[in-house]
Amino acid sequence: MVLPGIFKPRKNSEPDSKKTSKHREASPLSPSRASLSKSPNKSPTKSLKESDLRSRQRTSASRSSSKNTSAADIHPLNLPPDEREKRRSAMSVPSDPPTPMDIDQDGDTSSAASSPQSIVYPDANANADDTDTEGPTSPVPPPHRFKPPTSPPPAPAIDPEACKVLGNKFFKNQDYVKAIAEYTKALSVEPQSVTYLSNRSAAFMSANRFEEALADAKQGQDIEPQNAKVLSRLARIYVNLGRPADAVDVMNHISSFDTVSPADRSLATSMQSHIQQAEDALRRGTTGSMVIHALDQAEKSLGAGVEKPRKWQLMRGEAYLKMGNVNSLGDAQGVAMSLLRKNSKDPEALVLRGRALYAQGDNDKALQHFREALNCDPDYKDGVKYLRLVQKLERMKEEGNTAFKTGKWRQAVDLYGQALEVDPTNKGINSKLYQNRAMASIKLKDYKSAISDCDRAIALDSTYIKARKTRARAMGESGSWEDAVREYKAIAESNPSEPGIQKEIHNAELEVKKSKRKDYYKLLGVEKDASESEIKKAYRKLAIVHHPDKNPDDASAAEKFKEIGEAYECLSDGQKRARYDSGEDLIDPSEMFAQGGGGFPMGGGMGGMGGISPEMLFNMMGQGGGGMGGGGFTFSTAGGSPFGGAGGSRGGRSRGAGGFPGGFSFG
Repeated sequence: MVLPGIFKPRKNSEPDSKKTSKHREASPLSPSRASLSKSPNKSPTKSLKESDLRSRQRTSASRSSSKNTSAADIHPLNLPPDEREKRRSAMSVPSDPPTPMDIDQDGDTSSAASSPQSIVYPDANANADDTDTEGPTSPVPPPHRFKPPTSPPPAPAIDPEACKVLGNKFFKNQDYVKAIAEYTKALSVEPQSVTYLSNRSAAFMSANRFEEALADAKQGQDIEPQNAKVLSRLARIYVNLGRPADAVDVMNHISSFDTVSPADRSLATSMQSHIQQAEDALRRGTTGSMVIHALDQAEKSLGAGVEKPRKWQLMRGEAYLKMGNVNSLGDAQGVAMSLLRKNSKDPEALVLRGRALYAQGDNDKALQHFREALNCDPDYKDGVKYLRLVQKLERMKEEGNTAFKTGKWRQAVDLYGQALEVDPTNKGINSKLYQNRAMASIKLKDYKSAISDCDRAIALDSTYIKARKTRARAMGESGSWEDAVREYKAIAESNPSEPGIQKEIHNAELEVKKSKRKDYYKLLGVEKDASESEIKKAYRKLAIVHHPDKNPDDASAAEKFKEIGEAYECLSDGQKRARYDSGEDLIDPSEMFAQGGGGFPMGGGMGGMGGISPEMLFNMMGQGGGGMGGGGFTFSTAGGSPFGGAGGSRGGRSRGAGGFPGGFSFG
């Protein structure tokens, strides 16, 4: 088929031929031209005719292309129907006529070239760059959006409503674990459903999983802030977790648009009131037992298995410290250790345990805890406060102990007094300081002050046995040995295992006996630790004053002079003085004679009477310097005198007016 435009008369053939000639020069060789150049047997005239034919064809196509430039840029589907029909017709006609091509054959080449059926095909091995791209091309379709076919979405694999119904069934049967699982399946499909969140929150509450219940309730609140049911459940969760202030805030919000259950509000306000009472009691410094009671009441409203809030635990530990007894201090340490097991770097818990150790008198460990708390939080004020307090108190206490050990009693008393002013609230340390000051006062023979300090120490710590023993000693040293014996026996009754208490009771009873005899030290006016020269000096002074020759008209002077001499005779002799001080001279004669079957112990004669000489025995019986006189002294035995006499008169040995006063007989 040949395009009709080829046979139309051409105008201005000269420019077209020039243009075609230029185009041929610029364009690469077409396959037909390449074939002509490769065929040496082709005629030049045929080559020119074929070239001219192709040139006219391209000129016509170019002319038609220039006329329809604007139409070529429009997609065929966007053209009017008539134009679209023309375009379809034009595209159905080949743009280039078939070009005869010489093909190398064994026959006559001239007859092959003149045949109109010969068509030249492009070389299959030719490059794409060698093809002619000057002809018209099909327009490029405009870009357009791809719309996938609209089909209904696939049905979900999980039916949330069915899960909710099944979860409600499990909830009514109190199988909360399965109910939670079903509500969770429903939420996996509709995660923003307030109904499913609320139901799962209720199931978590019933399973005592309040933290998870809180998360669901808060998420539901975020989705629907005005949902009274969700907010009421949120308030109840806050109460179960020990957050009454948050619960009251939620209820106040509900009351702005709906009614609040009186029972729910009462539970929250009651818990909040108890916590406020505990805080006020700690702030006012009242007894710790009131704080403990308020906290116990608040904790009754906590959910099952809910841990006590950290703030409440710290308040309880503070209350135990205020109580100050041994058991409460141990409880305070227990609270601190419970908090430290969860967080070993909790500065408040470290200070709480340090204060408990400080109250128990373990200042070294207390200082370690305060320093560790400051390592965790250098700005923690309580840590700084108690660290400095204990350091100051420890320094002053050590200074007082040093003064006591070096015999500086008065200085020790003053230092202990200054240490008592550092922390009046520390019962444990202050009770020890009072007892130490009492010991120094005893050394100064200030027994009244010593007893007073012991009373204060016992008031701070009723279980302080050492202070009670020090008080008994001060009573005895002040002359009230009967009171001392009663105090020692009371200690033994309440603490039978107290080391050495029986020996102290025995010594106190001996001192009672000693206090009822003649006090030789008091007669001479010297202390019990007086030296030998002091005793001699005191005796000489009193002997001169009370000598009978200087007091002829005073009947009591002779008796006084006699007592002074007796005291000096005992105290000037080291052995006699030791026996006097130890109370050996107070041995009961009935005890001496009770040993053996009658007669004196340890064999015959008086030399074996338990180490007591006859002279000392006579002194015990009241013998003076003027011989035996007075009420008579009689030994009456069947065989005569036990001192070795053989027989004798019926009455044995008798003394008249010079016998022992009041009479003393062995018979």
